[in-house]
Amino acid sequence: MCTHARLRCAFATTVLCVMPLTALSQGSAADYERARSLRTKYAGNVFKDRIEPHWLAGDVRFWYRNDLAEGRREYIMVDAEKGVRKPAFDHAKLAASLTKALGKETSGVRLPLEKLSFSDDAANAWFEAGGKTWRLSLADYSLVEDKLPTTPTAPRRPEFPGRPRTGGGGFGPPAGAGDTSPDMKYQAFIKDSNLFLRKLDSKEEVPLTKDGTADHFYASPFYWSPDSKRLIAQRTRRGEEHKINIVDSSPRDQVQPKLLTLNYYKPGDRLPVTKPQMFDAVGQKPIAVSDKLFENPYDIRSMRWDRDSSRFTFVYNQRGHRVVRVIAVAADGSVSAIINEECKTFFDYAHKMYYQYLQESQEIIWMSERDGHNHLYLIDAKTGSVKCRITQGPWIVRSVERLDVEKREVWITAGGIHAAQDPYYVHYARASFDGSGPTLLTDGDGTHQIEYSPSRKYLIDSYSRVDMPPVTELRRVSDGKKVCNLEIADASALSATGRKTPERFVAKARDGTTDIYGIILRPSNFDPNKKYPVVEQIYAGPQGAFVPKGFRPLYGNAEIIAELGFIVVQIDGMGTSQRSKAFHDVCWKNLGDAGFPDRILWMKAAAAKYPQMDLTRVGIYGGSAGGQNALGGLERHPDFYKVAVADCGCHDNRMDKVWWNELWMSYPIGPQYAESSNVTHADKIKGKLLLIVGELDRNVDPASTMQVVNALIKANKDFDFLIVPGAGHGAAETPYGSRKRMDFLVRHLHGVEPRH
Repeated sequence: MCTHARLRCAFATTVLCVMPLTALSQGSAADYERARSLRTKYAGNVFKDRIEPHWLAGDVRFWYRNDLAEGRREYIMVDAEKGVRKPAFDHAKLAASLTKALGKETSGVRLPLEKLSFSDDAANAWFEAGGKTWRLSLADYSLVEDKLPTTPTAPRRPEFPGRPRTGGGGFGPPAGAGDTSPDMKYQAFIKDSNLFLRKLDSKEEVPLTKDGTADHFYASPFYWSPDSKRLIAQRTRRGEEHKINIVDSSPRDQVQPKLLTLNYYKPGDRLPVTKPQMFDAVGQKPIAVSDKLFENPYDIRSMRWDRDSSRFTFVYNQRGHRVVRVIAVAADGSVSAIINEECKTFFDYAHKMYYQYLQESQEIIWMSERDGHNHLYLIDAKTGSVKCRITQGPWIVRSVERLDVEKREVWITAGGIHAAQDPYYVHYARASFDGSGPTLLTDGDGTHQIEYSPSRKYLIDSYSRVDMPPVTELRRVSDGKKVCNLEIADASALSATGRKTPERFVAKARDGTTDIYGIILRPSNFDPNKKYPVVEQIYAGPQGAFVPKGFRPLYGNAEIIAELGFIVVQIDGMGTSQRSKAFHDVCWKNLGDAGFPDRILWMKAAAAKYPQMDLTRVGIYGGSAGGQNALGGLERHPDFYKVAVADCGCHDNRMDKVWWNELWMSYPIGPQYAESSNVTHADKIKGKLLLIVGELDRNVDPASTMQVVNALIKANKDFDFLIVPGAGHGAAETPYGSRKRMDFLVRHLHGVEPRH
């Protein structure tokens, strides 16, 4: 062996000695194959985790089928009034009857029943089996051929389903909108950007305006007062055009690339502005209305006349989202604010807004965080005073599911309503307009989904945690009390695969007081005697909270990445939603923060408990807002995060869509935008970076990533870059993008070249 060869061998041996021992066994073809197989390996190994109730008439009974391992089935009948759960029939006796009727052996645990239904008294059943239809008498298990009932029992759904809705809401359809006046005398229409009235008896056309132009025009919808004396039309000042161009480099139908042009408003753009205008239909003239209280709208909605025609009301959301008002315009044109919300930070109109105007009682149901938590208020619609706090306390209303005006009740989902539980768990409750209650409909320690019986007398409640498969109960709606247990999901087959159960973990935030919640995912071959690099899957978008709360057999790419020899964590830091207003406000004009001080403290606390977590090797990845966050971690905390994969990031909030960014970063554009921009801080990165973007991303302008690339080049920084032809938003979730992300983490956190 020559001297140079001996030196190379000695050098290689030295490198192997100083590398972490875990690096020698990670990144292999076997690791990749095991990771890729998780979806199929874990699928179909959880049983009795959900039920589909088939309610019989009167909400007295329902039945459901459990599909069990190895193709076995069982049928359950529940008497809701008595709180009794039992087999719907004797499976062995029915199997014996079917064996005789079909002339072949039938198993009681694999009954071949299709289109099963029961009589309302549950004394008889009908089904298909062996190519024939049968009627079963449950008194003696006799079978006769018979037609299926013409209206077989099917899963009957309540009028108002109990599943949580996403986003904001609470705005009913426009009241009184239409072209024709209620007395059928006039028809409003637009011609040459101006408003006209047509007298329906004579067909005479009368102009109500003459100042409309192509850039400042009148338009529908129109709102007539019930007495037909007043008309509301809209006047819109046209905004500027903002178009972005993206190139489809490799279209499927031609060789040459295509240029695609999209309309795309960004923060600071001059947006269209629409304001209501009032007109005297009888006098055929405008009525002067001061817009001082709604001068700069981002949005005006929920427009309606009072039934006595005394005033017109609407909700005004001011651009910048720091002022939201319910405005009243009297018949004489005078303007007042019924409700005036002025926030120091932002009013989360997109996710925490509920408004219902109750005409009969002249009241408003209004959602607000004015006391620091998201709650519902009963407002006097005439005076604007608070008649009652419908909900209150150190918890939040997550959504309004239903409003029962006759019973003066509101049905809600809530977070943090059980103080001893994770505040992100979704619970259900019913509250009275008078503030009494609320009546809690769920209480199990987990996050809940419910389904009401058709009459809403009962509910089926299923709750779970990341570390607990679903538990399903029958509960009474009147008082929320449990009637009986239905099922406890069986995940023993999933556990038998070797899967490591995700762990919930809680640590203190930067203030030393607030609890920060997250989860820890470990590989199935986890060895407590080894050290593992830590990878954070991050998404710190302020519109929600993102750490999984309910049970899943597989937590997507986070668990797949963990299988490559990582401990993967997910955390909701300050600045995300679904907690207090103060917790949420950390994001205001400050998206660059992304809760990193809380996340880092959380990981340090976890590593103190679990020394297998090697915080000298921490990676981070995410997409969209998570892509902005992933790169932000490498820029702002380079001594902690060493490797980042950032996909389709909105890296500069001036480059992304107007509504999302102005909501959190405010308006007008100020220095906070540059301070939170990843472009501004590109020269600060120290670790390994992979940027990914789809060239056809219509959600986040791909140029946002390209501007980061430009800044990194100018700063003479090394990085990797993958642009995926033909891909849209989330290019890292394509098979190739996903594999490149895994390779990058393996290469730079394990220190080995991936083999697959």
